[in-house]
Amino acid sequence: MWIPITLAAAVCQILRTSRQHELRSVLSTSAAGYVRYLYGAPLALGVSVVLFGVVSHDLPAIGDWFWPVVALAGVTQILATIALLESFKLRDFAVGTVYAKSEVILVAVVGAIGLGEPLRPYGWVGAALVTIGVAWLASNGRFATLLKRAGDPAAFLGIVAGGLFAITAVAIRGASNQLTGAPAFDRAIATLTVMLAIQTVVNGVAFAVIAPAELARTARAWRPAIPVGVFSLLGSIGWAWAVTLENAAKVRTLGQVELVIAFLIARYSLGERHVRADYLAAGLVLGGVVGVTVLG
Repeated sequence: MWIPITLAAAVCQILRTSRQHELRSVLSTSAAGYVRYLYGAPLALGVSVVLFGVVSHDLPAIGDWFWPVVALAGVTQILATIALLESFKLRDFAVGTVYAKSEVILVAVVGAIGLGEPLRPYGWVGAALVTIGVAWLASNGRFATLLKRAGDPAAFLGIVAGGLFAITAVAIRGASNQLTGAPAFDRAIATLTVMLAIQTVVNGVAFAVIAPAELARTARAWRPAIPVGVFSLLGSIGWAWAVTLENAAKVRTLGQVELVIAFLIARYSLGERHVRADYLAAGLVLGGVVGVTVLG
């Protein structure tokens, strides 16, 4: 069941990203990122009210480690996004994206250490193939050049972002596992609602101190922001539900098909041309995904 849920989450993430481009014409990049929390949190709260209030599902029992772990997930996701944006500013989109894709391997490592959920040997091979293939696709054929830049600050921040995103994924699974006595979907919704609330408050306080004008601009941009919040919420529900059901490393690895989907859309819907190396890279991603999903 986690496989179709992950694929749906990846599609929602693509749709959310495409709608955020519209916001960047009226908001800063960081404020456009904050929209996903600000407009996603009330929607998540509404889903929780319906699920646990109107439908009368039982609230899950909360374990001792739930609150610190879910707070860790929320804060590390914010920090990861900041690191990635700073990476883009220092160099370019490709450098930051490629090194942030180290997340695939790092999720496997963090999950093995933090939750005691290591991949099988073939799963590690598959994760490595996905990392190489995604980096190849994201670098637009400049993979060798990007490797030469491995020591520059943009690459370092990209790796930091990947590591923080890895901690986020594993922490969401850990927090959800701290909830008991409820189905996986209910635990995922509860975890996500709390996490989005924490992110909205933490990020909002930071904006109020550093750039208060951005908060007013974010509020005025509510029309284009609502679709971003909706797609963000749907994608986040998918990710949280999937990692509640399955090893976070397998979920995040499968989620990398997002880049392949974007590649196919560009080729067949937008008519963009690609070289043979692009297709080989896409094949590596898909082969690695199958390896992790089936043999991991």
